[in-house]
Amino acid sequence: MKSTVENLDPARIKLTVEVPYEELEPSLDAAYKEIGSQVQIPGFRRGHVPPRVIDQRVGRASVIQEAVNNKLPDFYRDALNESGRVPLGQPDIEVTELVNVTGPQGGQLAFTAEVTVRPEFELPELGGIDVTVDAVEITDADVDTELDNLRARFGSLKSVKRAAKTGDFVTIDLKAIIDGEEVDSVSGVSYEIGKGNMLEGLDDAWSA
Repeated sequence: MKSTVENLDPARIKLTVEVPYEELEPSLDAAYKEIGSQVQIPGFRRGHVPPRVIDQRVGRASVIQEAVNNKLPDFYRDALNESGRVPLGQPDIEVTELVNVTGPQGGQLAFTAEVTVRPEFELPELGGIDVTVDAVEITDADVDTELDNLRARFGSLKSVKRAAKTGDFVTIDLKAIIDGEEVDSVSGVSYEIGKGNMLEGLDDAWSA
């Protein structure tokens, strides 16, 4: 197998792969056996149909298609490994040449594969670079704020029997009415009084 690499851009390459008949031949033999085991031809047992008879009855193109479908992923992988590039997606493959469909066995398989790859780059020498990190000062207020955030995230809500106030969580039902007609509604909405992130004036209703 012979392969070449063309850099389309820093993150995409095009592989051009040529596979001589001899390297595809084992896969063609396997395809003949597979197809021969599936077809029933008078005078021959399944799995014992000669290749020339399969060419006549089924068509050599079907055998080549079976062989290429089975083996092409391996040829692509080998070519990619030779290139040393790391793929980041599935390739766009185009078969440009097939082994002989008629006449004597021979020819070659050729295809191209375009694929996005990890860009190649060189890291600069970092040994002589000084990095200064500013000192972080944490105040008691910062700690209290973080504790309050943790309490809000992991705390459990409990029902209380008193008037609701700022900071309480309530479950509310809302209705939208225009000219005496209900146009929308929602029920069971959880809301923290005082947040001001729902409807304008909602928090004022609790203090009214």
